Amino acid sequence: MRLKRLHIRYYPPGIILDYEKGGQQRTKSIDLLDLTPGWCCSSYRCDVNEVLLEIKTIEPLITASREEQVKILIKRLQDKLSQLDDRKFYLFKVLQAHILPLTNVAFNKSGSSFITGSYDRTCKIWDTASGAELQTLEGHRNVVYAIAFNNPYGDKIATGSFDKTCRLWSAETGQCFYTFRGHTAEIVCVAFNPQSTLVATGSMDTTAKLWDVESGEEVSTLTGHSAEIISLSFNTVGSRLVTGSFDHTVSVWDVPSGRRVHTLIGHRGEISSVNFNWDSSLIVTASMDKTCKVWDAEGGQCLATLAGHDDEVLDVCFNYTGQLIATASADGTSRVYNAQTHQCVCKLEGHEGEISKVCFNPQGTCVLTASSDKTARVWSVSSGSCLQVLEGHTDEIFSCAFNYEGDTIITGSKDNTCRIWR
Repeated sequence: MRLKRLHIRYYPPGIILDYEKGGQQRTKSIDLLDLTPGWCCSSYRCDVNEVLLEIKTIEPLITASREEQVKILIKRLQDKLSQLDDRKFYLFKVLQAHILPLTNVAFNKSGSSFITGSYDRTCKIWDTASGAELQTLEGHRNVVYAIAFNNPYGDKIATGSFDKTCRLWSAETGQCFYTFRGHTAEIVCVAFNPQSTLVATGSMDTTAKLWDVESGEEVSTLTGHSAEIISLSFNTVGSRLVTGSFDHTVSVWDVPSGRRVHTLIGHRGEISSVNFNWDSSLIVTASMDKTCKVWDAEGGQCLATLAGHDDEVLDVCFNYTGQLIATASADGTSRVYNAQTHQCVCKLEGHEGEISKVCFNPQGTCVLTASSDKTARVWSVSSGSCLQVLEGHTDEIFSCAFNYEGDTIITGSKDNTCRIWR
């Protein structure tokens, strides 16, 4: 094995190694998820030499000749982590995006473009910097409900529709590569695996399916749920898929074989959202039973129930490092929990309607919420205070997202518009 090149990855913090093995070019990463800024000396993780020593013990490719370079990269990561971010977001553009309400919004990895899905049966691609419409993806015969970029590549888009099909498109030209047919009811969730070789679709027909991006063929049908599959997510390496269903259960699937590895039983209501954390050790699930649960991804055991909401939990997510969990509820509040201790870190109170969507900024310092009260809000994780109210939509906001740098926000509303804030 020969190390060729080192790169930095800011979110989540890590170092990427390009190396050669047996004549093949390969890549691997060293995750530094609990790296702390240089000035924060409550942890040995802030000492560059200590971090270097730890890396050397686990990674033989980091030899003495590379030590100085690795130290520079660690320092650069620490500098990025220690940047205080008190930015304010301002309305940049209102896009009259569709002639009917939007269903979803999503950024590509760099945040240079984003996509919107709509009841008007189309998906549109937009340029973030100018707000210009780049492509309209037409062909579905019903609502385009689920949309996804194949991040980190960003050259393909998957759209899932109420017409029971999923389509695979070129993000550059808008050409439709394939139409995936086989589901017998509406498709409501889609995801690419991290390698961008598979698309997963979840349907109201109680099944999920895996499709080959290269050939357009169906790879496997994941059967076992007894009600609609409403949410699905791959782990970071793409070896596992988690599905959440209205049958109150969550299934963990082995991707290569299509075999069900675990059924996570414990929720007393429909599942609304499922996610893996970055290192793929934990799964978090949200339910209409007013709780979230944290599960051990490998063993399938329930580690904790995150209680406290007074109404259905509609969304849940990890921050990039997997150390925090944020929830969104129909009770109009959001909460942030520590993923290890399961303690509630803060309650985010201020919305006057249900919150349907929640996400962290890449730095993990802020939470963004979208509500039926026609506003989105930016919150401080450390204090729980509302930093900003994003006002202007004239109907419910049900989708919101940060770009990779955390300096641009998009919001999608039932008022048929999408807003760019930066």
